Order: sequence, then C-alpha cells, then structure tokens
Amino acid sequence: MNPTIRACVWMIGAIVSFTSMAVAGRAVAIELDTFELMMYRSFIGIGLVLGIGGLTGALREISTRHMSMHAIRNVSHFAGQNLWFYAITVLPLAQVFALEFTMPLWVLLISPFILHERLTRYRVLAALSGFVGVLIVARPVAGALDPNLLYAAGAAIGFAGSVVYTRKLTRTETTTCVLFWLVVFQAALGVVCAGYDGQIALPTVRVLPWVVVVSCAGLLAHFCLTKALSIAPATVVIPVDFTRLPVIVVVGAVVYSEAVDPMVLLGAAVIFAGNYLNIWHETRKT
Repeated sequence: MNPTIRACVWMIGAIVSFTSMAVAGRAVAIELDTFELMMYRSFIGIGLVLGIGGLTGALREISTRHMSMHAIRNVSHFAGQNLWFYAITVLPLAQVFALEFTMPLWVLLISPFILHERLTRYRVLAALSGFVGVLIVARPVAGALDPNLLYAAGAAIGFAGSVVYTRKLTRTETTTCVLFWLVVFQAALGVVCAGYDGQIALPTVRVLPWVVVVSCAGLLAHFCLTKALSIAPATVVIPVDFTRLPVIVVVGAVVYSEAVDPMVLLGAAVIFAGNYLNIWHETRKT
C-alpha cells in the first residue's frame, strides 16, 4: 500500500479516537468531575501499559532517571487534560477543537527556553497567524468574550508544555518509560485532586463503559498519530489531522444540536495555516 494512503488510514483511527474521547468525556461528566475521570482513566492506563509492556518485554526500559522532567511533563499534561475535559462540557465541541489546534504554536514559543531551539522568522509568523486565528474564534469584542474559552486555550498551553518535555525526555528515554510515568503521575495527581474534599465518586454501571472508552481512545489516538508520522511527512499528516474539526462540527450538530459557527471554522483555518506554514518551511530545509 502507498505510504501516504497507509498514513491516512492511521489518521482515520486517530480522528475517530479523538472524537470518541470527546463524546465519552461529555457522557462521563454527568457523574464524575474531571479529576475523578483522570484518576480512573489513569488506573486503566496503568493496567494497559503494564499488560502490553509485559507481553512485549518493554517493562525493563522503565527507569527512574530524569524524574524531575517526568514530573513537570505530567503536571503540565494533567492540567491541560483536565482543562480540556472541562471545556468540552461548557463549550461547543468545534470551539474546543479549534483552540486545541493552537498547541503546536505554543510549542514554537516555549521550545527556545526549554529545548534551546531557534525562534525563526517563519516560526514567529506561524505564531502570529495562530494568534489571529484565536481572535477570530473567540471574537473578544466588548461584553462578548466567553470566559469558558480560557479553559480550552489553557488546555492547549498545557498540552504544549507536555509536548516540549516529551521531546526532551525521548532523547534518552523510550516510549514505554514515558508512558509508564505518564499514567502513574496522572493517577497520583488524580487521587490527590479528586480526594481533596474527602469524597471520590465511583463510576456507575451507566458511565463505566464511557470511562473505558476515554482511557482506550486516548492511548489509541496518540498511537495512531505517531504511526502516521513515522510513515509519512508532517506535511501530509497534519492536513489530515485538521479534518478532526469538520468531523467534530458534524458530531456536535447531530448529537448535541450545536449550531455551526462559520467564524469558528474561519479561525481554525487561519490557525491551521500558521501551523502548516511552519511545517512546510521546516520540511523544505531538510
């Protein structure tokens, strides 16, 4: 099979997984708060990582080196994921996904400080384009800015911090090691945050299958995205990933009767243009 077609097949898996996680996250929110969801999701994740790692012999790759970096990476991811799960319950799904696409632009801005990567002219232009796209999505005119948009924007920043430290960790650590400490830290943070008030709700039979969907879909989405990027260049993969937005627009309209906002689609297109400009330039240099 042609590599581009194979990459697109993997990206279909990623798009279905990300969409399923959003729908399942809304269903779980009826009974569990975001901290409880993250806690149960991480418990299931620990089982999956240990089970798959045990079968493949990858558990020996887990080390305790660079624990401070693991901690920073996972606190950032925990914050971003909690904000994302909350955002999908208070905002139209299209707005959340559109603002989530600013994550690579935040990575461009953070990387020079953490990874010592150079901030080029094209990277600055990409970041500015993303900022314009955010303004179009949010439309912060007097009295019209929805404060809930800050949750979605904060999620993108949290994910960006996670990506930057993942890049740094993968210079010396394997994927299994990074994933193991991800689910362990997330579980610990989930227990602390969910239990701060002395009460932790148990998932009922009604929402337990949705919790499982969130757990499996999250891991599967990133696995599919990684596989696609290993087969085809980012200039092929990223445009396919962008189709997540029209897909979630349809899901929001059909399942939740959410209105289709053309300005959200326009803003997302501008954000995408910024991302693609940088990817195109970086690929052309190599």
